[in-house]
Amino acid sequence: MEILSVNVGRLRAVEHTSAATGLSGVDKRPVPGPVRVFAPGPSGAGASGVEGDGIGDPRFHGGGDRAVTAYAREDLDHWERELGRTLAGGAFGENLTTKGVDVNGALVGERWRIGPEVVLEVTGGRVPCNTFQGHLGEKGWVRRFTRAGQPGALLRVIEPGTLRAGDPVRVVHRPDHDITVALLFRAATLERELLPRTLVAAPWMESSLLSVAREYAEKHGG
Repeated sequence: MEILSVNVGRLRAVEHTSAATGLSGVDKRPVPGPVRVFAPGPSGAGASGVEGDGIGDPRFHGGGDRAVTAYAREDLDHWERELGRTLAGGAFGENLTTKGVDVNGALVGERWRIGPEVVLEVTGGRVPCNTFQGHLGEKGWVRRFTRAGQPGALLRVIEPGTLRAGDPVRVVHRPDHDITVALLFRAATLERELLPRTLVAAPWMESSLLSVAREYAEKHGG
């Protein structure tokens, strides 16, 4: 298991965003050499946990429990075949493109040691938006991506440091529950009746997903 590329996006003006700034950092590209990863502070503060990476809409991106995003090269390969186009590392707006890591099967709260310094913790899955759809230029992309159930992971920084392409990834902790990135994503999107079940992962869950799960459980029980 390893990191194939570390990807950052510079803020630029785009037409396909609802951000008040009109800016987005979704267009991420691989960068050479080591990149610093750090805890960027609370959600809504507008900061990525990856040095040089821009956040255009802090309502939905960045902050402590969405500091880093990861997507598997294997899933990008699947979408290359589906879409009939080449998808480089970072094409889905992910900071880390991985190889051999079961990103969607990772448990919420699972910890990855990357290289000699960095430890990241899985907090949930990336929910697609119109900015993502506009970036790819694929009609109906939000619905199609959602139905596929391969969202990639959101991560918080437990131990900061530097990482780079080629760094090995090791799973160093798995919590005692069965809530995966893929299951939480399904619960938050197409199968909301699953939301109460996901609350066993509440101590590790990304805050906006946790709010959705708690509100549903309070209203519908479970």
